[in-house]
Amino acid sequence: MTKTHLQLQKKLGLKFKQTKHLSQALIHRSYLNENRKKTIKSNERYEFLGDAVLELWTSNTIFHLFPNFPEGKLTNLRSLIVCTQNLCQVARSINLGQYICLSKGEEANGGRDNSSILADTFESLIGAIYLDSGFTAAADFLKMTLYPGLVKLSRQKVYKDPKSLFQELAQAQKGITPQYKTISETGPDHQKIFKVGAFLDDKLIATGTGRSKQIAAEDASDQATKKLHNKV
Repeated sequence: MTKTHLQLQKKLGLKFKQTKHLSQALIHRSYLNENRKKTIKSNERYEFLGDAVLELWTSNTIFHLFPNFPEGKLTNLRSLIVCTQNLCQVARSINLGQYICLSKGEEANGGRDNSSILADTFESLIGAIYLDSGFTAAADFLKMTLYPGLVKLSRQKVYKDPKSLFQELAQAQKGITPQYKTISETGPDHQKIFKVGAFLDDKLIATGTGRSKQIAAEDASDQATKKLHNKV
């Protein structure tokens, strides 16, 4: 365990029983390319587990917190809470990017502030906490990091996912409905990474990556919305 990892534990008020879990949660797949001689793995399995823990905690929390919300409203609120855009904002609030193990190339390309990488690593961290100390510890961490934003999101009259927000903005500014196209697929079948482009007519506005085409399109729409807001 490095001094940097100890700082992260102190910042988040965490104390891992087995620090290997925290170390593993912070290894982005790009890091493996420059450390082939080391017997290390990426954090993708932790991310898979953390995603499940996150969805259970979110579902349980909003189910009990909002007893008058119908199923559809609960589903939309949950989607907004666990989407890439929200998770990366939470990750930024705890400066998670500075602790991720990235390749030099990924870091040079802005990987420490990449929305998809931040959101995925946040889910990996959830998985690490769950493996190390169980669901209660993971729930305490999520309550600390996600609960304030969850309450704020619940006060919105309309819940909109990133693709809907981009579509509204694109139609208002350009009069065009966005389209999404898969640009590439990399990795083995069980660990595919998709790259999807958000287009207005034939113009590529932004790209996004993710473990599914849906997640990649969500990331692309998030990046595209930022560009339109800045009128790039």
